[in-house]
Amino acid sequence: MAGSNLHKNRIGHETKIHAEYVVFMKQKIYNLWFLAPLLIIYIIIFIIPTIISFFFSLTIWTLTEFRFVGFYNFVTFFSEYSLRIGVQNTLVYSILTCAFKAVLGLGAAVLLTSPIKTKNIIRSIIFFPNLVSTIAVGLTFNSLMHPTKGLFNTMLAKIGIEGPDWLGNTSFALLSVIMTDVWKGVGVATVIYIAGLLAIPDTYYEAAAIDGASGIQRFRHITLPLVQSSINTVIILAFIGGVRTFDLIWTMTKGGPGFATDTLASIIYKQYAYGFYGLSTAGNVVMFLMIGLIVFPLYRFLVSREVEV
Repeated sequence: MAGSNLHKNRIGHETKIHAEYVVFMKQKIYNLWFLAPLLIIYIIIFIIPTIISFFFSLTIWTLTEFRFVGFYNFVTFFSEYSLRIGVQNTLVYSILTCAFKAVLGLGAAVLLTSPIKTKNIIRSIIFFPNLVSTIAVGLTFNSLMHPTKGLFNTMLAKIGIEGPDWLGNTSFALLSVIMTDVWKGVGVATVIYIAGLLAIPDTYYEAAAIDGASGIQRFRHITLPLVQSSINTVIILAFIGGVRTFDLIWTMTKGGPGFATDTLASIIYKQYAYGFYGLSTAGNVVMFLMIGLIVFPLYRFLVSREVEV
């Protein structure tokens, strides 16, 4: 009798589990129906074009035909200096803009979260460049950096300093564009940092002050660790933006003088314009791989250092 009851209980338990599993699967399928439209759009807009790009990077193609050439486009891309320099400039551009935005943005955010009376005005001034079109910024700084008529060299001449050819000298051109990018983009980094700083509880600073910690010690042991997530966001966004940059480079220098400011994006554009479609597609793949192979490990490393508030 006891064995019969045990058998019935086991059957009842298994039936209940099966019923719960059926309900769970129905709910899961129901939820997937809501994701299906987005998934279809993502496949059409991103997945399929990515696969097609990888294929056509291995071909020499026109609008009407293509010829499979294997890795010839990639070999050409990294063997010719005029193309290879774009990878080097892109890395330099990305690293420097990322570093300047991360450091200057944090410094500005710390200042603008301190008890100063004009902080709201300064916040508006710092964020204003981000509201201006990148094309407009590029054209404006192109004029400001003119070697003879530009405002920068005119002001330097008034104090007896001969200004350089900011955009015409191969030693200054890339750095000039980098500084312009930093001037425009540091406002976004500052806003992200301000949000992170305001999320830190005041009790941490009060406890540290009671223990006799100096301002530098509070910044090093409280602010930096607890604002790490904001730092990570700024670094990742700035680096990806640096790798993909095109509009500012093109409006200020068009990749010149020579190849001094050519980046991957400007080289890809030039190869499309010249009719080398397979080579330009290979450049797109190089950019995609560069972002994936650098950003993903960097993101994992940065996230591993985050501290929860």
